[in-house]
Amino acid sequence: MSEQELEDFLILRELDEPISKQELEAVGEHSGEVLEELREEGVGIRWVESEVLMNEAGQITGTFCHYQAEDEHAVREHADRAGLPATRIDRRGEPLEGE
Repeated sequence: MSEQELEDFLILRELDEPISKQELEAVGEHSGEVLEELREEGVGIRWVESEVLMNEAGQITGTFCHYQAEDEHAVREHADRAGLPATRIDRRGEPLEGE
């Protein structure tokens, strides 16, 4: 599947309990391994970027992730295999212009 056929998805991942930066790095590494496995199986999916959500204590409470995938099922399959929450998955709309 070519990148032109991939759709943009935004995923909200709300964590039940806050985690540290080190824990997030480990989660990110595992997520990348699962992405590679899926691609080896012929699933069209790639991570684009993530924004980290933090509380006042500096602990990570969740992320907003931008993925490109062949469909929503691929995004859900990645989340399930990686053990990640997928609180909400939506197709990405056009970005807003700002200052």
